[in-house]
Amino acid sequence: MTDQTTSPLGSSSSEASTEGSTPASRANTIPTYGRFPLLDGIRSPLDLRNLSTAQLQQLADELREETIDTVSTTGGHLGASLGVVELTVALHAVFDTPDDRLIWDVGHQAYPHKILTDRRERMRTLRQPHGLSGFTRRSESVFDPFGAAHSSTSISAGLGMAVANHIIHTEKPEHQERNVIAVIGDGSISAGMAYEGMNNAAVAGPGAKKLIVILNDNEMSISRPVGSMSAYLSNLISSRQYRNLREFAGRMVKHLPSALEKKAKRAEEYARGILTGGTLFEELGFYYVGPIDGHNMEQLVPVLRNLRDADDIGPVLLHIITEKGHGYHPAEQSGDKYHAVSKFDIATGKQAKSPPGPPSYTSVFSNELNRIAAIEKNIVAITAAMPSGTGLDNFAKAYPDRFFDVGIAEQHAVTFAAGMATEGLRPFCAIYSTFLQRAYDQVIHDVVLQGLPVRFAIDRAGLVGADGATHAGAFDVAYLGILPGMTIMAPSDEVELVHMTATACYFDEGPIAFRYPRGAGLGLPLPTSGEILPIGKGRIIQELGQQHGSEKGGIALLSLGTRLHEVKKAAALLAEKGYPPTVVDARFAKPLDTHLIEQLARNHKVLVTIEEGSIGGFGSFVMQHLAMKGLLDKIRFRPMTLPDIFIDHNTQYAQYEEAGLNAQHITSTALSALQG
Repeated sequence: MTDQTTSPLGSSSSEASTEGSTPASRANTIPTYGRFPLLDGIRSPLDLRNLSTAQLQQLADELREETIDTVSTTGGHLGASLGVVELTVALHAVFDTPDDRLIWDVGHQAYPHKILTDRRERMRTLRQPHGLSGFTRRSESVFDPFGAAHSSTSISAGLGMAVANHIIHTEKPEHQERNVIAVIGDGSISAGMAYEGMNNAAVAGPGAKKLIVILNDNEMSISRPVGSMSAYLSNLISSRQYRNLREFAGRMVKHLPSALEKKAKRAEEYARGILTGGTLFEELGFYYVGPIDGHNMEQLVPVLRNLRDADDIGPVLLHIITEKGHGYHPAEQSGDKYHAVSKFDIATGKQAKSPPGPPSYTSVFSNELNRIAAIEKNIVAITAAMPSGTGLDNFAKAYPDRFFDVGIAEQHAVTFAAGMATEGLRPFCAIYSTFLQRAYDQVIHDVVLQGLPVRFAIDRAGLVGADGATHAGAFDVAYLGILPGMTIMAPSDEVELVHMTATACYFDEGPIAFRYPRGAGLGLPLPTSGEILPIGKGRIIQELGQQHGSEKGGIALLSLGTRLHEVKKAAALLAEKGYPPTVVDARFAKPLDTHLIEQLARNHKVLVTIEEGSIGGFGSFVMQHLAMKGLLDKIRFRPMTLPDIFIDHNTQYAQYEEAGLNAQHITSTALSALQG
């Protein structure tokens, strides 16, 4: 089998860049080189496989310090990474990675993994322009067999890999079947997709026997506290002696009448479930082992070896207990605060703060929703495991009986909101644009088709900076705008967001969405309360000015969303060149202000639409309407959208520069159309 992940070490671009580097060159690229004697000697996971358990523990201690030092200079997801340091070391020491496939669900916790897999020299480029991704990425390393950033995909992907390898092995016996290990957190396993994967594993055939799912339990307290007895039982249950005994008992009960055979089998499963807490996973067809202490190398290594060498009990679920931020006191004391961090001082844990500035769009939405909720008692708020990210944590404190965090379950969140809407409540479903994609069928079938007034507060619209393409809200206008009866708003600034939050609250005619970006507003004075906007009506910001030159008829710039501030800069540049344009804030992607758009087309030579979304969105809707009205051939129309590529992590300004959506690009597009 020949693919990226079966290549020898050093074949990926990230590894090739460091191949053959000397200790001196490593010292130049790794500030901590010389502090960590064991870690300094690690060039690949192969170097871990001759270390003793005590040495592996020392390596874990050094790896934790290196992770802390790295993230202190770059920012990123710290708490989750610190929680899996021992597990990361143990997995790479026991399994034959990259031939054995190791999948990290979401990828928040993969920084120690990156350090051990020949990316240590580049770690301080993490989430920086042209640097390492904050998540796992196939193109980055042969040790990343599956790209991540959205949760709950690891079990399905891992099962697919395990079954595929079995099929290939059946056809080509010389092809060695691989172990596939999927590490998933207790939050991610709350999503339906995780259970869909587990449910299928039970019936996916012999290939599934090579699948090991590791449940990294650091928050939900699924089971009793870990103690010496549970560790002993886990080691026992995963051992060959126990499996042989179980196999012998299985052969014996086959001689019993079928009814007794079934009862005996169920009795054994439930007895083991009572001892270990794994009955649920046994019901899903997994052989459950655990819980064990995920920070104890002496427990982890022998259990993982037992599971590696077992070829007759899979699929397996190993339940480990860990602590977010383990080994770094500030992170241990405040898991949420240190889940994702900015640059910080290692000694104190104090994170670098941005200079005081305008409030974020998220907080503006949050404050207005809280204000209205004090008046309208039928407002409820729903989020999918992102209360702080969506700003609903304040709503939860003020109105706990009307707040619902449904876990990482966007599909459920949308249909749950639809059910509430049928009973007369006014649900606000606050979900990032990139995560709402996961509930598209529910949006169509359960909300839009039934015309239910669910309010979608879509955060992180447009490009999002360091989180890159996996979290960019590029597609929501396109995928929502094609749905009959959907209303879509996009504020041009924080004042407009206040108005649109209020408008959504009092709009009961059907589903309505409003999208707003990551980051701070423009610093405009905020109204004490939002106004109800007329549905489907834009606003003229600047009228066409007196022009000169060979081309008459002028330019109209029609903006949707927060690119309006760049449009205004472009208008000033155009005015300097003698072409002061008409500037319009569309406000609505759907329904379109068709009267205003037709007037722009009739009274200008050039019409440019500008949006922070993909091809197929607002500009396409405008173009479709003009074509149907016979106006498209009367105007030089230019839609400006995000390009048809995924834009990598960078600053937001640099991303929009790459996308060609800043003021200079708008100016050039308008002039080219006018003069061409």
